[in-house]
Amino acid sequence: MSSTITFLSDFGLDDEFVGVVHGVIARIAPEVRVIDLTHGVPRGDVRAGALALMRAVQFLPEGVVLAVVDPGVGTERRAIVAETEFGPFVGPDNGLLSPAVAMVGGARRIHAIEEPRFRIPSLGATFHGRDVFAPAAAVLASGEAKPEDLGPEVDPDSVVPLLLPLPEVGEGRIVAEAWWVDHFGNVELNVGPDDLAAARIDGPVAVRIGTNEVVVPVVTTYGDVEEGQPLLSVDSAGMLALAVRGGRADERFNVAAGTAVVLTRTEGSTPG
Repeated sequence: MSSTITFLSDFGLDDEFVGVVHGVIARIAPEVRVIDLTHGVPRGDVRAGALALMRAVQFLPEGVVLAVVDPGVGTERRAIVAETEFGPFVGPDNGLLSPAVAMVGGARRIHAIEEPRFRIPSLGATFHGRDVFAPAAAVLASGEAKPEDLGPEVDPDSVVPLLLPLPEVGEGRIVAEAWWVDHFGNVELNVGPDDLAAARIDGPVAVRIGTNEVVVPVVTTYGDVEEGQPLLSVDSAGMLALAVRGGRADERFNVAAGTAVVLTRTEGSTPG
């Protein structure tokens, strides 16, 4: 029985790359449905792609995940398939798959994709999304092959992890990091509601970015503040996000992914 392929990449939509990958899958497994999760990952940004996949995986149908953010294409980095309860994850061995694989319970086995039968011969070595990953995803989704058919099993300890920074949580203070800036300029932090509770912060928060500090309320929705006012709320992924109602928090506070953000309890905040 055929399954779904969920496809994420940094290919963008200006060139033919996404369409070509779709075409390869359609030629091998025309009955398989492909969901385009996003192709707007910043080019070569493995961490951004990994975070996007991790945020989304709990809402995806079980099946094959095809993820290609591959600045090491053509080098000795491996192409792998991680076998999980959710389904196979296909992509480069550069940490891209690791957080989402962990989110679904970890990999039972991991195989290198080396079997020539399931690759498209090419004179170049710069489009493994087309030549290596798409054929592998297609034969897995169609049931034509199993992960072990694609190549030898590899030691899980040899697979590249992606180490995501954890917030430093103390009494009344959290040293955090901006993980993601979405299309609307909202800034997701690596802080969850449990971290706020652990820091005993309940109420307005002093947010310091660089030398700038502003007191921001913690609210449920954008409508809880006036137009143009900043806020902190739990976003759709369950993380704390800095936003501006009707505006862009990234521009207002000069924040990009990786920027340090310090949250401190204020006098108007009640220790939990």
